Amino acid sequence: MASVAVPEFKVILCGEYGVGKTSLFRRFTQDTFIDTSNYTHSQARQSTMGLDHASRKYEVDGLKSIKMQLWDTGGLERVASITNSYYKFADAALLVFSLNSLESFHCISQHLLEILSLAENAKIFLVCNKSDLSPYEVADSDIELFMEQFPKFNGVYKVSCKTNSGIKEMFNDIAEKLASMSYKSNLDAFKLHNQESAYINGSSSSNAKDYCCPK
Repeated sequence: MASVAVPEFKVILCGEYGVGKTSLFRRFTQDTFIDTSNYTHSQARQSTMGLDHASRKYEVDGLKSIKMQLWDTGGLERVASITNSYYKFADAALLVFSLNSLESFHCISQHLLEILSLAENAKIFLVCNKSDLSPYEVADSDIELFMEQFPKFNGVYKVSCKTNSGIKEMFNDIAEKLASMSYKSNLDAFKLHNQESAYINGSSSSNAKDYCCPK
């Protein structure tokens, strides 16, 4: 019996440098966290340098399987040569900001515009990282207002890479939503195939009737 191909989704991490994108990537791949709070700027840059990606398989509802391929810029957000290839064919984008940095929050609208222009079909999820660092500079009311102004998001998550709070739940929820996309896409393709088959069969029957030799 032929094996059934597992749908694979390209998911990209977007946001300003220092908001925790590489920490999210490490949680996804190794379930580890490296505290860089005492690093110098150059040490912190070195710890995140380099484009990388990794895949994980998720079981959804015990029935459907998908692969999530997560991509991280590794500090190369503004390198023009990687921008198009990074966004190309993205199925989803995680737009990350830090709850203890109002500046990173103000920058997400620009990253959102880049996603909409370079990966227009991608589902977008907002990730509010560093929930362990309170008091926050970004209030819930700020996030709610932003969501009203840009109603493009398929989910919003408040997480902490340091404490691992909400990380597993976030990736599981995103996997479920991507699996639903895959199911709907396959269902639409199946319906289209049936419609085309019915049309072809109907045309064949009609043609056979038109050109049938007289008895």
